[in-house]
Amino acid sequence: MKNISRLRYFIYLSLIILGGCTTGKNALQKGDYDASVAKAVSRLQNSPKNSEAMQVLKTAYDLALQDHLRKINEAKLSNDLFRWESVMYDYQKINQLADDINSCPACLVLVPNPSKYVKEVAESKLNAAAARYESGLSYLNTNNRLSAKKAYYEFEKTQNLQPNYKDVKNKMEDAYWAAVTRVVVQPIILNRGPYKLSADYFQQQIDHFISSYSRNKFVIFYGEDQATQQKIVPDQVLSLNFDDFVVGQTYVKERVEKLKRDSVVIGETRDRKPIYGTVRATLSIFEKNISSSGLLDMSIMDWQTKKIVRQQKFPGTYVWRDSWASYKGDDRALDKHQLAMTRRKEILPPPPSALFLEFTKPIYSQLVDNISGFYNNY
Repeated sequence: MKNISRLRYFIYLSLIILGGCTTGKNALQKGDYDASVAKAVSRLQNSPKNSEAMQVLKTAYDLALQDHLRKINEAKLSNDLFRWESVMYDYQKINQLADDINSCPACLVLVPNPSKYVKEVAESKLNAAAARYESGLSYLNTNNRLSAKKAYYEFEKTQNLQPNYKDVKNKMEDAYWAAVTRVVVQPIILNRGPYKLSADYFQQQIDHFISSYSRNKFVIFYGEDQATQQKIVPDQVLSLNFDDFVVGQTYVKERVEKLKRDSVVIGETRDRKPIYGTVRATLSIFEKNISSSGLLDMSIMDWQTKKIVRQQKFPGTYVWRDSWASYKGDDRALDKHQLAMTRRKEILPPPPSALFLEFTKPIYSQLVDNISGFYNNY
């Protein structure tokens, strides 16, 4: 019986708590008047006669309205350059409360004429747009790249607040191009015969990266030919050159192992019984490594001052490997793996152009990560 009584008590307590949450009473007690109104409205839409929700709605709406009007008056009296955005925000919140109540017939009985400030929202939005526009002009007139970037975002906010306000689209365009960093990427020059095609492919990978770069709208990369055709005056020039590279350094290592295996049938007696003994072999294992490596230098130069603003070097190495083996003696002294190696023949290595391409792969990964890291937040 005690357990049943406790269960009933907890169910009753849970219902009270749940009821307080769904009617908005808890939100009201915490001073979250907007949430309290929203929950009370939701409750009355489903249960129009809920007495607690009725009481909560009347109290919460009056308090919410007073709170927003107080914030509006305080914002209007402040010196904050962007105070009209706060004013607009609170008027919009009041209008949202009215829309919620107007969607609930039971709520309109309790709050017959919820206040709406449509004209005031429009006026405050216009004032907010004007403030952002003036701020953008101030930044744009500073005549430096970082200020132009700030100006762009201010004009963007102006456009969002009041589409086509004055000449805001033109100002956004002006600010954008004043904020842009134009980077001309010089091609890698490599005329050494067998590697030229591979170097060209490496250059194509770089060209693809810079043409598809989009992480920072204020950085535009140009290939050298493209910059010449469009008569681009760069802000920076990015140069790439191989300081050094070596392709096809060959190392062959031979390892000799003496092998033996006991208890191997080496013959039979006259009455055909097996004779066990030890078999021996000499295994020669050959390992060939062909190493190719290079060092790429990246430098970024300020076009006006001719100063290097960034320089990094990226190493890359690729090792092609082959192994095979031969033996002398009894092959029964070898295990399966050793026998398999003796059946392998030395294979031809890739051509130098392919080896060159392989060692540039880790260089490319480092290069694009470094360029991205430098320019993503530039």
